[in-house]
Amino acid sequence: MASAPSSYLVCASQRSGSTLLVESLRASKIAGEPEEFFQYLPSTSLPPQPRQWFADVTDPAVLALLAPLRAGTPSIETSDRWRERIAREARTPNGVWGGKLMWNQVPLVIDRAEGFTARSGGDLRSAIADVIGEEPLYIKVNRPDVVSQAVSFWRAVQTQVWRGHAEPEVDAAAQYNADGIAHLVTILREQERGWRTWFEQESITPIEVDYSELATDSTGVTARILAALDLDPAAAPPPVLERQANNRSGEWVERYRAEARQRGLPV
Repeated sequence: MASAPSSYLVCASQRSGSTLLVESLRASKIAGEPEEFFQYLPSTSLPPQPRQWFADVTDPAVLALLAPLRAGTPSIETSDRWRERIAREARTPNGVWGGKLMWNQVPLVIDRAEGFTARSGGDLRSAIADVIGEEPLYIKVNRPDVVSQAVSFWRAVQTQVWRGHAEPEVDAAAQYNADGIAHLVTILREQERGWRTWFEQESITPIEVDYSELATDSTGVTARILAALDLDPAAAPPPVLERQANNRSGEWVERYRAEARQRGLPV
C-alpha cells in the first residue's frame, strides 16, 4: 500500500476560509508551517496590492476607495534559493511540508520554476512537485456563496486587514460599492473555474473542504486532513480564528444581491 504524502497544498481563492484551515493545521504542530509562500510579486516583494486587483477598472468611484500603490523592493532571490527557503520554512521537525496556493498565483509559481537548475517539466504540476520535492496531497477549499466571499474581499482590500478584525474606525471607513464587489465576484468565479479545470485536466481528486463545514467544525475538518496525511487526528486544535463577517457584511450582501438583480451584475 502506498504511504501517505508528507506534504499538502491548500488550493483556494481569497476569503474562502483557507486561512482558518492553514492556521488550524499549523496549530496542530505536526502538519508543517503552511504559509501563502507564492503570493509575493518579484517586482515588489509584496503581495498584490488593492489597486492591482483592480488594474483594469477605470471607475473613479471604485478607485477612490483603494490605497495608493507602494513601490516595494524587487526580489533578488534566485529561483533555487527561493525553493530552498520555502522547503525549509514550510516544514515541521517531523518533515511534513504545508503550503497554500491561490489560482491567481499560478503564473508566479511557473515563472519561478523556470529558473530552477533542475526541472521535471514546464507545467504547473511539475513546478509544484519541483518546489516541494514530491507530489503533495491537494486540498480544495470551496465557498459556494461567492457574493459573501466577494463582500469580504471588498472590505479587506479597503481596510487591508486580511486576518482578524480591523479597528472599528478603519472598518467604518470602508464603503459599499456594487461595482467594486461585482469586479471581485468575477475574479473569484474565474479562480474557481481555473482550479476545477486544472484538477479535471490532471485527473486529480483533491480533498474537498466546504467553507460552512470549516466555519462550524474546524477541528473536525483539520482532524480529517491530519488522518489523510497519516498524522494523529487528535492533534487537531480547537478553533484558532474568529469569524470576520458581521452584521455590516450581511447588509452589504443583501444590498448587492438586490442591486445585482436590478442591474444584471454577476452573482
